[in-house]
Amino acid sequence: MADSAADIEAHEPPSSGSSSAKQTAKDPLSGAAGGIAQVLIGQPFDIVKVRLQTSTAYPSALAAATSIYRHEGALAFYKGTLTPLLGIGACVSIQFGAFHSARRWLEQRKGGAPLNYGEYYAAGAFAGLANSALSGPIEHVRIRLQTQPHGSGRLYAGPWDCVRKLCAQGGVGGGLYRGEAVTLLREAQAYGVWFLAFEWLMNADAARNGVERKEIASWKVALYGGLAGEALWLGSYPFDVIKSKMQTDGFGAGQRYKTMRDCFAQTWRAEGMRGFWKGIGPTLLRAMPVSAGTFAVVEMTMRAIN
Repeated sequence: MADSAADIEAHEPPSSGSSSAKQTAKDPLSGAAGGIAQVLIGQPFDIVKVRLQTSTAYPSALAAATSIYRHEGALAFYKGTLTPLLGIGACVSIQFGAFHSARRWLEQRKGGAPLNYGEYYAAGAFAGLANSALSGPIEHVRIRLQTQPHGSGRLYAGPWDCVRKLCAQGGVGGGLYRGEAVTLLREAQAYGVWFLAFEWLMNADAARNGVERKEIASWKVALYGGLAGEALWLGSYPFDVIKSKMQTDGFGAGQRYKTMRDCFAQTWRAEGMRGFWKGIGPTLLRAMPVSAGTFAVVEMTMRAIN
C-alpha cells in the first residue's frame, strides 16, 4: 500500500545516486512491515469471506463467524495464517517497490511533472501484476487451508503439505497456480483503483486545507488508506469471488469449473449478479481496519528509517 512518507516522495524532484538507492530500498522494507500488520488484522475477516464465497451453508457473515467459533474454536479464525504471514509481507514489498518504480519511470518520461490519475492507476495496476506471481499461490494455499474439513477430516497437514499435494494433483500450473488468470485481472484492477483512490483523497485534502501533502496528519493518512481499501474491493470483488471458487474446486472427475470463463458463466446461471458479491459485507468490514493499519505501520516504518 502507498503510505504518506513514500507518497511525499512522489511530489519531490526525482533523486539520483545513493538517495535514490536508499528510497528504492525503503519502499519494500516499509511494505513488508505493513504486510505483516495486514495479515494479523485481517485474517479473521478473511476466513469468513472465503467461507461465504465458496459455500451455501451460511445465511450471513454473522452465522458463518458463529459457526466457525462454535464448531472449530477461536483459533480457527487464524487457519492458514502461516502462509500469508510469510508471504504477504513479500507481496506488499513487491507492491510498493513496483508501484514506486513505475511512478518514477512515468515521471521521468514527463520530465518530472506530477502524474495524472490515469497514470497512478497504471502504476498501481503494474504493481498488482508484479505481485500476482506470489499472491496467486499464497492465496490458493491459504484458501485450501481455510476451507478444509475440521478435525480428523483434514486434507492438509499444513502449508507445505498443501503445496505438495496441489502440485501432485494438478502440477504447478494447473495445481498450485490454479486461478492465476483471474488473479492477474483482480490484482491489476484492485491495485490500480487502490492507488488512484489514495492519491485523489490525499490531493483533495491538501488542496482543501491549503497544506503540503507532508503536513497531512497521520490519522488522516490512515483514514484515507482505509477508504482506499474499500474502493479496492468494490472495484475488484467479482474477480475475487471467481478466484475463490476456482481455488476450492476439485481435481480430475471432481473438477467443476474448467476455465475462468466457465466459472463466470456457471456463477451467473446459478446465482445471477448476487453470486458475484457474496461475502462483500465482511470484506468491507475487514478492508477499513486492514488498510488503515497497514498505512499506519508503513508510515511509522518510513519515519523510523528516515
